Amino acid sequence: MIEVANLDVYYDRTEAVRGVSLRVERGGVVALLGSNGAGKTTILNVISGFVAPRRGEVRYEGESLRRKGPHQIVAMGIGQVSQERDLFTDLTVHENLRLGGILENDRKKSGERLEEMLETFPILRERKEQKAGTLSGGEQQMLAMARALMASPKLLLLDEPTTGLAPIYVKRIETLLQQLKKRGLTILLVEQNAPMAVALSDYFYVLRNGRMVAEGPTTSLPENVNEFFRKFYI
Repeated sequence: MIEVANLDVYYDRTEAVRGVSLRVERGGVVALLGSNGAGKTTILNVISGFVAPRRGEVRYEGESLRRKGPHQIVAMGIGQVSQERDLFTDLTVHENLRLGGILENDRKKSGERLEEMLETFPILRERKEQKAGTLSGGEQQMLAMARALMASPKLLLLDEPTTGLAPIYVKRIETLLQQLKKRGLTILLVEQNAPMAVALSDYFYVLRNGRMVAEGPTTSLPENVNEFFRKFYI
């Protein structure tokens, strides 16, 4: 579904990513792992059209994403939940969700999708008229994910969805991702919680200092996942 080939990315003269290639097959869940600053977020932002690579190619369902803007990429079926969540904090939960479905011209379908999100995220129904900026961190993460899903993406990019959250919300997000996987949604997951990411994923990649240093099916990993990945995080 999505293929990144020989990607080089620079910020001014600073190299962020060098020679990175990866694939995510339709219906698959792939974990992109590595320490802070390894280049994981940069790769997601290249796919979403927020960062232009110096070299390399990103192809989605066989079509190049080069020179396509973020709004065009969303319309093609790629949704992203950033680590910052990027919510409209002065708008209500309901208004944020409606904005997530703004590309849907059929009002009936948009309404049905909104109701589906409120069923999937019951806490958002309770907070429906509350401003997004007043939600807890875990509730904001739920809203960010629900807003991305409002666009009915075929591919969901998730950047550190559990970082800084209380354990109860970590578990809720893990359960949600398991449900999305069962529904066949394709997911590229950036996550510091390696055991959780591996448990959810079919395949993994590890970045270190902007370069791909390991990859393979998650079934090939040893039982002690943290011990295996520790050497790449030093």
